[in-house]
Amino acid sequence: MARLYTLFLSFFLLFLVVLSGASYYPGKRYKTFSSDSPLIKYEGTWSVARSRQYDSGALHITHQRGAALSFNFSGTGIVWLGNCDRFHGYAQVILDDEAIGTVDLSCDVTSPLNRRKLFETSDLDNRPHTIKLINLGSRLRHYGVGVMDIDTLVVVPGKILDYSLVDSHLASSQRLDRLNLRQNQGPDWKLTRRGTSGVAAMQLAIVSPTLAIIIDKVERNPLTVDGHPAWAALYNLDTQAVTPLRPASNSFCAGGAFLSNGTLVNAGGNAVVQPDFGDVDGSQGIRLFHPCNSADGEGCEIYEDPKSIKLASPRWYTTVLKIQDGSIMILGGSRTGGFINDQKKNNPTLEYFPRKSIHGSGGSPIYLKFLEDTLNSNLFPIAFLLPTGNIFIAANNDAMIYDWQRNTEERLPSIPNGVRVTYPMSGVGLLLPLSYEDDYKPEILLCGGSTLDDRRDPKDYSSQEPASKQCSRMVVTEQGITRGWQVEEMPEARIMPDGILLPTGQVLILNGAQTGVGGYGNAKDQIGQSNADNPAFTPVMYDPQAPVGRRFYRDSSMPTSSIARLYHSSAILTSKGNILIMGSNPNLDRSNDKYATEYRVEVLDPPYMFQERPVIRASPRIVDFNERFEILLGGKIDNAVVAIMDFGYATHGVHANSRLVWLRHEVDYGTKLSVAAPPNNRIYPPGPGWLFVVVDGVPSEGAQIMIGDGKDPAAN
Repeated sequence: MARLYTLFLSFFLLFLVVLSGASYYPGKRYKTFSSDSPLIKYEGTWSVARSRQYDSGALHITHQRGAALSFNFSGTGIVWLGNCDRFHGYAQVILDDEAIGTVDLSCDVTSPLNRRKLFETSDLDNRPHTIKLINLGSRLRHYGVGVMDIDTLVVVPGKILDYSLVDSHLASSQRLDRLNLRQNQGPDWKLTRRGTSGVAAMQLAIVSPTLAIIIDKVERNPLTVDGHPAWAALYNLDTQAVTPLRPASNSFCAGGAFLSNGTLVNAGGNAVVQPDFGDVDGSQGIRLFHPCNSADGEGCEIYEDPKSIKLASPRWYTTVLKIQDGSIMILGGSRTGGFINDQKKNNPTLEYFPRKSIHGSGGSPIYLKFLEDTLNSNLFPIAFLLPTGNIFIAANNDAMIYDWQRNTEERLPSIPNGVRVTYPMSGVGLLLPLSYEDDYKPEILLCGGSTLDDRRDPKDYSSQEPASKQCSRMVVTEQGITRGWQVEEMPEARIMPDGILLPTGQVLILNGAQTGVGGYGNAKDQIGQSNADNPAFTPVMYDPQAPVGRRFYRDSSMPTSSIARLYHSSAILTSKGNILIMGSNPNLDRSNDKYATEYRVEVLDPPYMFQERPVIRASPRIVDFNERFEILLGGKIDNAVVAIMDFGYATHGVHANSRLVWLRHEVDYGTKLSVAAPPNNRIYPPGPGWLFVVVDGVPSEGAQIMIGDGKDPAAN
């Protein structure tokens, strides 16, 4: 009875200390054991963050449900010190082989509070004891995991607790380091070479479990077709074989998206540059790649009829966005080729494919004032379909919401600190994962770019102009817009980065340069022909669910590439869950100058590729909106979460259709999940996607699925 009273008192005191929000500092009489102590035994996957803000200088962290630590000590009490915030979960405490309770490690703050007393027990017999702490996971179901960490263990040798509490304002003002360096205690990241691409990978998309499509401009690529260099190809993800394709027109700086029927549309381009290659003017080009079931690409081809199927106006550097009716919006661009946009070249309009006769347009382009106001650095605007059915658009250092059904523009707060995020000051934009748990609240992340004045004479730009480290993040709701952009910083500046949504809900940022601007042959101090220099060789991770200050991190095994991925490089997630990396060609044509035309292919494998992964044994090929369907799994099913993903279409750092939606689901008969499809076509626009099941932070391979009825979009 006395033991039960003591344990009750311990948990009551713990509640009071957490409620008070105060830091804990042990008195000098007590013996402290750093989380680095060899006497603490860790089980599962842990990482290490180091900072002066931790009592011991190191914080051991786990996101893995079931990960644990154990510690043998002699004394009459023990205190567990660590961090708390709303992203922490629960832990089970086992003392001397007896489960004595569950600890809520969270506190209602988004920035971590350090040196929190997470658990304390006293009045133990003065003899050897063993404590074990087990991570039970997160309170946030769609996140799939929860944080548990340890700073210090404090052993109490006597029966009197003598410690001081430090003012909570000091603790709450502390922040973790901007870049958390984590020591891998599980599998390592792995970067490998996987053959060559045959054509420079200016544009990249995944079209099947085994095939990626590569589209370039017309130039002297080593892969040939019909007696001339090819400028499009299929790359086999399994065998690394490359199969040339036959577009008819010049696809230089085009964009792409999938229709509701699964057809990939490649739109826009440039005039004829190499007359002897047989291409035609592609500035109004529409190129169609229909779904192809061939695993090796045999019989797959690009269809193009430049005289009959074409855009209503010329578009170079245009963004192509899938919208909720299954059609695509072709947004902005310039009417002719050139380095930076201006009033003469600008095409401040949008159009649709198939064409729409709306707002009195008769199928002709529709004017957008926003694309006039954002000159000059406004090519390849960043755009996403929002759950409202409206479109978020960012260009230059401005943003707006476009209601395409009413043809109205709502201006948003400008991107902070004068950072420009579209070509040639190219950053990267992502729509962060959408979840049913917060009613699909949309949040936009914009990273990198430049503060360079786009009104300056482009001849005065330099390859050594510093890029921006800034990331700007905003919730696109009425309340979020009122709060405005939240500013963070990457560990290094990046121009022309790629941002990849992983099936775990985290973001990988890679590629690009630390100085200069996009393009080639324009800036001072060109490196070869490149307008940029100082490649960013090492990727960095961004965890959207973590609090500010702990979002950017690198595992100790994060590899550094030796290949510069600058202008005209690309990267994309594959159905295997790894990242395909290709391209880089800041040159007029194929070149061996410094920052040469790059054909080497790399694949980056996250650590989960080497862990025991859930296996989707059966899933439907097509489901309609709000329809329930079943996924049959092999292996464990506990703590599973389900995501539907669009990998997007990657070019020039634009990933306009990249999307991850967490789906409602229930466990049905042990190895079967009953899942609800996206509730409507605004949450996930109709068309192809990839299903992932994630168990304790480890995703399955993706299963291809069609969302909607799979039919053609309406034609007008």
